[in-house]
Amino acid sequence: MTLPTHRRFDYVPITRRPDFRWKNGASLAFYIGLNLEHFAFGAGLSAELAAGGPPAGRAQLRLREYGNRVGAWCLLELFKSLDLPCSVLVNAAIYQHCPELPDAFQSRGDEIVGHGRSNSERQGTLDEAAEAALITEATATIARHAGAAPKGWLGPWISQSAATPDLLREAGYEYLLDWCHDDQPVWMRTRGGRAILSVPYPQELNDIPAIVGRKMNADDFADMVVDQFEEMLLQAAAGPALVMGVALHPYIVGQPYRLRHLRRALAHIAGKRDRLWITTAGAVAEHFALVQPPGV
Repeated sequence: MTLPTHRRFDYVPITRRPDFRWKNGASLAFYIGLNLEHFAFGAGLSAELAAGGPPAGRAQLRLREYGNRVGAWCLLELFKSLDLPCSVLVNAAIYQHCPELPDAFQSRGDEIVGHGRSNSERQGTLDEAAEAALITEATATIARHAGAAPKGWLGPWISQSAATPDLLREAGYEYLLDWCHDDQPVWMRTRGGRAILSVPYPQELNDIPAIVGRKMNADDFADMVVDQFEEMLLQAAAGPALVMGVALHPYIVGQPYRLRHLRRALAHIAGKRDRLWITTAGAVAEHFALVQPPGV
């Protein structure tokens, strides 16, 4: 029996990759993926934050809005205090709802990454024409406000159709974050013949599946971040260069009692910056494309 396959990339184990190092000679790259999201009120998709709660209604709004009004600003100050850059994954609707929020991150040099129109929808359920229109609309909105089109993309709810990598490459995107299948970037084939780069994005070190899905406490999540960091630092020193990301949502880790523990974990990482490359997802993609271009 032959199983269906995506044919986007071949199987190559981590032990059989070309050797390289990151921009400053480090073997481990670290980045923060901060999700700035906006949701429709009373309609569309919304993560169930409490079992049996009403979808996308007032109960959801209280936390979502807290993240954009308070939590994200606290995270911004935390990143400033630790001198940590971040990749800001932006719903285009954020620019209509609270444009000063993404502007505050961009003004300090943070990367803006496309993250769909809104997290009230999934692109992977749309037909190809509708998905292409979603990507075009979101990209144009972000480019108009940010001054340039984003180079990277994470689909709302990490959702993709069979055509998504092709559509993103055709729309001018250089990398995507949705596949979450490796600790190194991986080149993916597209129908146009031009490869698009898959940059590792954390599904485990992600506060939604950890704290909302698995009901982890904030201190356990912070311990998980530190343990992942220490283990990957050890692995990268003895083997191939690796990428570690942490995915955050302001309405979750922006809550003060969770922020306290996140501060501890990020301070631990920042304190060892001489042993790694603290950067953005876009910088990871750019450097990897230089040292490991498609076909190498």
